[in-house]
Amino acid sequence: VLVIEQKNEDGTWPRGPSTPKSPGASNFSTLPKISPSLSNNYNNMNNRNVKNSNYCLPSYTAYKNYDYSEPGRHNEQPGLCGLSNLGNTCFMNSAIQCLSNTPPLTEYFLNDKYQEELNFDNPLGMRGEIAKSYAELIKQMWSGKYSYVTPRAFKTQVGRFAPQFSGYQQQDCQELLAFLLDGLHEDLNRIRKKPYIQLKDADGRPDKVVAEEAWENHLKRNDSIIVDIFHGLFKSTLVCPECAKISVTFDPFCYLTLPLPMKKERTLEVYLVRMDPLAKPMQYKVVVPKIGNILDLCTALSALSGVAADKMIVTDIYNHRFHRIFGMDENLSSIMERDDIYVFEIAINRTEDTEQVIIPVCLREKCRHTSYSHSGASLFGQPFLIAVPRNNTEDKLYNLLLLRMCRYVKTCTESEDTEGSLHCCKDHGINGNGPNGIHEEGSPSEMETDEQDDESSQDQELPSENENSQSEDSVGGDNDSENGLCTEDTCKGQPLTGHKKRLFTFQFNNLGNTEINYIKDDTRHIRFDDRQPRLDERSFLALDWDPELKKRYFDDSAAEDFEKHESVEYKPPKKPFVKLKDCIELFTTKEKLGAEDPWYCPNCKEHQQATKKLDLWSLPPVLVVHLKRFSYSRYMRDKLDTLVDFPINDLDMSEFLINPNAGPCRYNLIAVSNHYGGMGGGHYTAFAKNKDDGKWYYFDDSSVSTACEDQIVASTFSYVLFYQRQDTISGTGFFPLDRETKQGASAATGIPLESDEDSNENDNDIENENCMHTN
Repeated sequence: VLVIEQKNEDGTWPRGPSTPKSPGASNFSTLPKISPSLSNNYNNMNNRNVKNSNYCLPSYTAYKNYDYSEPGRHNEQPGLCGLSNLGNTCFMNSAIQCLSNTPPLTEYFLNDKYQEELNFDNPLGMRGEIAKSYAELIKQMWSGKYSYVTPRAFKTQVGRFAPQFSGYQQQDCQELLAFLLDGLHEDLNRIRKKPYIQLKDADGRPDKVVAEEAWENHLKRNDSIIVDIFHGLFKSTLVCPECAKISVTFDPFCYLTLPLPMKKERTLEVYLVRMDPLAKPMQYKVVVPKIGNILDLCTALSALSGVAADKMIVTDIYNHRFHRIFGMDENLSSIMERDDIYVFEIAINRTEDTEQVIIPVCLREKCRHTSYSHSGASLFGQPFLIAVPRNNTEDKLYNLLLLRMCRYVKTCTESEDTEGSLHCCKDHGINGNGPNGIHEEGSPSEMETDEQDDESSQDQELPSENENSQSEDSVGGDNDSENGLCTEDTCKGQPLTGHKKRLFTFQFNNLGNTEINYIKDDTRHIRFDDRQPRLDERSFLALDWDPELKKRYFDDSAAEDFEKHESVEYKPPKKPFVKLKDCIELFTTKEKLGAEDPWYCPNCKEHQQATKKLDLWSLPPVLVVHLKRFSYSRYMRDKLDTLVDFPINDLDMSEFLINPNAGPCRYNLIAVSNHYGGMGGGHYTAFAKNKDDGKWYYFDDSSVSTACEDQIVASTFSYVLFYQRQDTISGTGFFPLDRETKQGASAATGIPLESDEDSNENDNDIENENCMHTN
C-alpha cells in the first residue's frame, strides 16, 4: 500500500494526532482505512506504518458478513460509508455508491419494502438472493455505525449469478450497473407469471396510441421498483432503403448510452525515406482522417513533401525489421500511436513497371561460433526498400546496395581490395547448403524460406546462410565440384579480377523463384521471375556483415540520423469540451445500420441496411446516462478523454422529448461514476449527493471526503451520470413511500394533508402527462 500525504495548511500532517473537530465538521476520515480482510502483506505494511507514525488503526471485531464495527466510530453520518477494495473491485464500489445515493431506491430498502415483493419463483431472477444481499449491504452503509464496510458477501452473490464478475479482474462499472438493475428488477418483479404478448408494429397508428400500448404491455410483464424509478420509453424508427417501408416501435430503456462526438482527424508522425541515398530521412507530422486508409496517409504526406503518392510504400519498422508493409487500401486504424512508420519513395509504379522489382532489405551481423551456440546472425540498423532490374548480376546488385547505403557505409580503400582469393565462393556465397549454394548453370534455385510462419518467429535471430538446409527441389549431388560450385580448392589462386573486397554477403528469403546461374567468366547472374515479389515482413534480402567489417565501415549514428520537417512542430488545437446536450443530439441523429447488423424488412423479406432514428418519448424519475468513452475496432481499443460539460442542476430534457404531454422533465444531478486511466487499467471512484444533508461527497473505495461542485462538472473522467427529476425528490410525494412519510410527518405536526380526492386527481394528472406511469 502506498499512501501519499500532503501537509495541511496549518503545518500539521493528516496522519498526525487527531485534533478536535468543530461541531459542524463531519466525523469521517479522508484517508483509506485498511480492512483486516486483506492479505498478510497488507497487514505487515500497516504494522510498519503504525510504528512510524502517531496514527493508529482501530481494533476490529471478528468478521461476520459486513459487520466491521469500529469502537469509537459509531457516530458516522448515514450514507458516508466507504467500501473496501477486495482486489480490483473499485468498479463495483463506484456502482454501489451511485445506487446507494439514489434516494427512492435506498428508502425502499431501508424501510424493508422489498420484503413484500421478493420474487423467489422468477426463472429470470436470482431467487431473491441479489435483492437480499444488496439490502443487507445498504443497511450497513446507512446505519451510521461504520466508516467503511467490506462487501465480500455481496460480491460473492454477484459472482454466483454473473461469473464474469466472480474473479478479481478489472471490470466495467456500467456493465455491473446494468446487471444489478436487471437482477434487482427480476428479484423484485411483482408479476409472478408473465403473459405472452405479441409485439405489434405501428402500422400508421398515432404515436400516442402505440406508445401507451407498448408501455402497458411492458408493465404486464415487468413491474418493480426498478421499473418505477429507472425505466423510460423511446421511439425507434427504421426505414428500408429498398422499398421505403417504415417500421415504428416503442421500446423501454433502463439507461441511456450516449455516444461522444469523436474527432474526425488524427495526427501521425512518419519518416519519409527518399530515393536520393545522400538525403537523410525526414520526419513529418501529417493530419489524416480517423477513419481512412493508407492512401489518405500518402496523399497527406505528398502535399507536404512533393513526392507523388503512387511512388510511396508505407511500412512499420520494429526491432530492425519490417514488422508490416501496408497496402494502399488498408485501414489507418491498424497504425498505433507508438508505431515507427517509415514511408519509402520508389522510382517505379509497382503495378505498371515490369522491368524492375522492389526488394525489402534487412541488415544482419554474423555471430561468432561458440561452444554454447551455433553460428547465426542478429539484425541491426534500419531495413530499407530498393528497386532493382529484374535481370541482374551479383556485382551490379552489390553495387546498387552499396550505393543505397553510401550515406552511412564507407567503401574499401585500394590497399584493402586485393587479398588473393577475396572473392572465393566460400566467402561470398549466395545461400545454399554448400559454401555458396549456387546451383549449376540453368537450374532454378528455390531460395530459403523461414521454417516458422507465425509472426513471433520474426523476433528471433535469423539463421546465417550456412545453417540453412538445401531445398528438396535443388538440382545436383553432394559433391560441390560436381554441382559446378566453386570450392576453396578449385578457387585457390583464381581471384576474380576487377572486384573490390566485399563488405557483406547476400541471402534471399521467400523471394520467389529467383534464378542464379553462371554465364561466362564466372559472372553470377540473378533473374527474378515475372511476378513482383510479395512485399511482406517474411520476404526480404538479408545482407550479412562480418562483425569486424561492420565495426570498421558501418556508421551506426549516421544510419540513425534524421531531419525534422516544420510540420513536426504543429500542435493540434486543444480539445474542446462538448456539452451533454451535444451527446443527446448525437444519440437522436439518424444513422445507417452497419453491414454486420442489418434489419429484416418484412416487406422485402430480406435483411437490409436500414436507416435508424431514436427519439425519447418519456423519461423516468431517475435518468442514468452512460457516456460511451470506450471505443472498439478490429485493430484497437481506445478510451475517449473528451471533456463533457454537464449541468448539476436544471437539466432540461424537454427539447429532446417528442411526446407533447411528457410532463415535468427537469433534472438535478445526484451521483457520478468516474473512471481514471485507459483501456489497459484504471481506477473507479464516485461523487454522490447525500440525501440527508444535501452535500456532495467523494467516494474512493474505503475513503470518503467532502467535495465541491467545481470538482464534478466538465470532467474527462465522468463515465456514468445519475439524474433525478425535480418533481420526484423527497417531500414531493411522488413515490408511495414518500407519501407515507409525508403523511406521518403531517400527523406529527398536526398539519392536514390534501384530501384523498385531490390526491387521486393529481395522480391522474401524472398518469396523463407521462405514459410511463400508466397502469
